[in-house]
This record gives sequence, structure tokens and C-alpha cells, in this order.
Amino acid sequence: MPLRILVIEDNAANLELMTYLLKAFGHKTVVARDGEQGLDEARRDPPDAIISDIQLPKLNGYELAAQLKKDPFLSHIPAIAVTAFAMAGDRERALSAGFDGYIPKPIEPESFVHEVEAICKMEAK
Repeated sequence: MPLRILVIEDNAANLELMTYLLKAFGHKTVVARDGEQGLDEARRDPPDAIISDIQLPKLNGYELAAQLKKDPFLSHIPAIAVTAFAMAGDRERALSAGFDGYIPKPIEPESFVHEVEAICKMEAK
């Protein structure tokens, strides 16, 4: 079943690659270039899933995840951190901030969409 996925990413090349891959697998994408815009978009028209970078202008990914999980209308939406923060402890920090999944950059085009779908299925249970 196709998902409507909000992709929040300020790097144009990363945004283009992620949206291209998601669309190639039949998903619909909505994009935002900073954390505030992403949060506003999620509140205006809640998506099925949210993919977000951590290093974002205006509202970083950790703050975004915390805001999403505090909002009773958005807290159920799977939020996935896709980030270059890939050092020891970064996955745990993202998950403890409120993200439901974590995918390190650079993303692997062969497995990216399957990872996103798997996280969304886990959260749906």
C-alpha cells in the first residue's frame, strides 16, 4: 500500500535522491526544507510517515521529533531520522529524542525504501 511520506531535508541532492527512490516504489512525497516548515506541513496535512534529517535550519531534527511526539494528532506517525550523524551513540540519541527509526547517510539506494517500509510496518503494530 503506497504511503504519503513527508521528507524534511535541506540538502537538495539528498532530498532529490530520497524522493526519487520513494516515488519509484509508488509512494507519494511531500517535502519541506527546514524543521519549522516540516512541522507546519505535518500539522496541516498529517502524512503516513516522516523522514527527517537531524541537522536542519530553524528547528533541528531532535526538536522536531520531540514536537511530533508531544502532539496527540501526530505522535502515532512513524518518524525516521536519516542523518550523517553515524557515530557511536547517535542512533540511540535519535531514538531517545522521539524518532522511531534511524537510517545513516549516505543512504544505500538498493535498501533505503525497504528500510523505510520496514520501520513503518513495525510502528503500525
